[in-house]
This record gives sequence, C-alpha cells and structure tokens, in this order.
Amino acid sequence: KTKHHQNINTINSFNNLTNTMTNPQLEQALTRTDEFLAKYPSLFQYETLKVLEEKTGFNKVYFFVLFSLLTGTTIYFIGGAKLVTDLVSFIYPAYASFKAIDSPDQNDDTQWLTYWVVFSFVTLMESILSFVIQWIPFYFFIKVAFFVWLYHPHFLGAGLVYSQILRPHIVPYLKSFAEDGQTVQKKSQ
Repeated sequence: KTKHHQNINTINSFNNLTNTMTNPQLEQALTRTDEFLAKYPSLFQYETLKVLEEKTGFNKVYFFVLFSLLTGTTIYFIGGAKLVTDLVSFIYPAYASFKAIDSPDQNDDTQWLTYWVVFSFVTLMESILSFVIQWIPFYFFIKVAFFVWLYHPHFLGAGLVYSQILRPHIVPYLKSFAEDGQTVQKKSQ
C-alpha cells in the first residue's frame, strides 16, 4: 500500500510539474523573452538557440536562462559578489552612455552624466567606508538593487540622489573649492 501511494505521489508530482510548465503566465513570459532575444539575434546567438530547440524539443528560452545562470555562477566564482555588482553597475550604464552620446536628445545625456556622478560618489564612499561595509549583511545584493534603481528607466534614481543629496550637500563645497582655486590662480599671475 505504501509503495502504491508513493507511485501515485510521483505521478501527481509529475502532473503538477506539467501543469506549471503550461501555466499561461509562464507561456507569456517565454513568449516575451523569445521576442526580446529575437530583437538582438547576434548578441544572444538566436540561431544557435533555435538549433538547440529543434534538436532537443525544449524551448530556446530555457537554454538562454540556463546559459545565463551558468555564466553568472562562473563570474561569481571567479570574482565573487564584488565582480558581479561591478559588472551590473557598469556594463549597461556604459552601453547606454555610448548611445546617449550619439543621440540628439539632451535628457539621456543628463541622466547618464548624473548616473556617473552618483556612481563615482558611491564608489568613493565605498572605498573610504570599506571597514563598515564588511559588517552590512547582504551588502552586495543591496548594492546591485541600488545601482539598478539608479539607472532603471522606470525609476531613474540617479536624478533623485543627485538633486536631494549631492547637489545640496556637495555642490556648495565644490563651488567654494573652485572659487579658492581661481583666487590662487589670480594671485600667481
């Protein structure tokens, strides 16, 4: 009787897995991810993923997710959490900054210049306060979330950090420093 119940439980578990795999939300996520991958075929090796899908019968998005997880895990084991957070806080913003330089729109220039000012300030503070940071649990996860918040188009937190923290507290000192520098320069002439 117990073995029979175990077999039924195994079958029920498989049925639950199958139902999860045919979930409409999952299907929608797979479709949206596939459309995203198709937009950038050379970046995501779309043709290679299609060949894998044809040969195995598994959706190409699963291979993309698996490859992404393996790559992320490898990067983590090579350089640790710091490397992962540095890549997250640098790669996309650098790419978007290159695009902004070539675009006629001034708003994206302001966004990315502001991001890099905040990025530099946070990096400097992180170096100065490294002895404190080691005691903050999950610091690198918090840092990733913070940097994504800074540059994500929905939030654009860099502008908020600049206008609410850096401009009122740092910019006055920079102006004073610049004025002192001009005074020294005039005296030396």
